Amino acid sequence: MPARAYWQGQIRLALVSIPVQVFSATKSAAKISFNQIHAPSGKRIRYEKVAPGVGVVDPSDIVKGYEVEKGKYVLLTEDEINDVKIEAKRTIDLIQFVDAAEVDSLYFDKPYFVSPEDDDTSAEAYVVLRDALKATGKIGIGHIVARGHSSLVALRPYQKGLMIETLRYADEVQKADPFFTDVPDSKPDKELLSLAEELIERKAKPFDPKAFSDPYEAALRELIDAKMENRPPEAIDEPQVGAKVIDLMEALKRSVGGKSETTTKKAAASAKKPPAKKSPAKASSSSSKTVDKKAPAKRKRAA
Repeated sequence: MPARAYWQGQIRLALVSIPVQVFSATKSAAKISFNQIHAPSGKRIRYEKVAPGVGVVDPSDIVKGYEVEKGKYVLLTEDEINDVKIEAKRTIDLIQFVDAAEVDSLYFDKPYFVSPEDDDTSAEAYVVLRDALKATGKIGIGHIVARGHSSLVALRPYQKGLMIETLRYADEVQKADPFFTDVPDSKPDKELLSLAEELIERKAKPFDPKAFSDPYEAALRELIDAKMENRPPEAIDEPQVGAKVIDLMEALKRSVGGKSETTTKKAAASAKKPPAKKSPAKASSSSSKTVDKKAPAKRKRAA
């Protein structure tokens, strides 16, 4: 395997145990991070652990505290914390199966790939479990213990294999209702809805994650490269947020390429206007003579 396994153990389903390895499905992008520098000296800022009225403290004198009231803490040593850490089990017990669509996406946290150990028996049981999950449309729910912590996980088929996703517990997720109190209960105008649906269909295409990147990171990288090369940084193109849309109907019609009501009214008004009257030929001639008479005077002043 190209990467180091995050966890090794067995998936257990009743009397069947499948030896597997678990690998992180995500990787840290090359995010730009900064250090604080003292500008006059060019030296990096360092931080020391200090206690008010005491000064710099020895790391061995530091314990962890849980604040129960303002300024009041329950103190815990590393040994006390280690004593309550869950012993690392090498088994993911699948305790329940649920419909894949039954678990709200809000509960899913971090994905991991699950691959079988390198032996024929493990691979066969692995494939059977994968295809059984596909056929039933279910995902398995279980626990994994890694690095002293227990996590709730969902096991699901993914491409040729299996993956697990850690799940948030109920007390880690906020209720949505308080955030949507201002959303009206009325149904939208049918024409508005139709225009919005047409716009969505026009812009619909297969998702390609490679087509997207972080413009802020790109701008920072360009700024750093420009400073290293002592040149002005290039501008990074980023769509600007427009003004607030007042007339939704107008905006949607323009977005889908249809004629807006305002445009239609302007065209109708323009068609009703009588053609402009042409000036009489004599007036034109008189005007032209006047210009001719004034022309020599202008040349004289210039001379």
